[in-house]
Amino acid sequence: MNSARAEVEIIRLRPREVLQASGRLVKVQRRAYRVEAAFIDDHRIPQLTESAEKLSAAELNWHVALTGSAIIAAIAYTDTGPSLEVDRLFVEPSWHRLGLARRLILSLDSKPIDVSTGRENQPARRLYESLGFSHLGNAEALPGLWLSQYRRPR
Repeated sequence: MNSARAEVEIIRLRPREVLQASGRLVKVQRRAYRVEAAFIDDHRIPQLTESAEKLSAAELNWHVALTGSAIIAAIAYTDTGPSLEVDRLFVEPSWHRLGLARRLILSLDSKPIDVSTGRENQPARRLYESLGFSHLGNAEALPGLWLSQYRRPR
């Protein structure tokens, strides 16, 4: 059973560590994105079918939440120089609503942050808005698959 008091550590993975953890990251990512797919009623989220090889080849910066040696949440982003672009943020479903996504976002540099989520993913949208992100608009990523785009200034 998970507890809000469980010892959770946020660490940044080095590229070699991402490669070593890619299989575990993919498993947690798939379980988490199945929940988002249900929220938005669309299973065409690319992370649902991504392989460990493709995940590790993406050259993203990763911060993970660990309990013991288990990865229970992660955020991956690119640093464009003037801002950070979040590529993915996911939490193991059995660890939802314990503040892990918030902690991962807060673990990032103080640069502006850009992120998008499924337009119908109200829990994610509330999280971003509670952290000072502004809704920039919506975009159709695939026919009928809508994303809401957000930005947090410095």
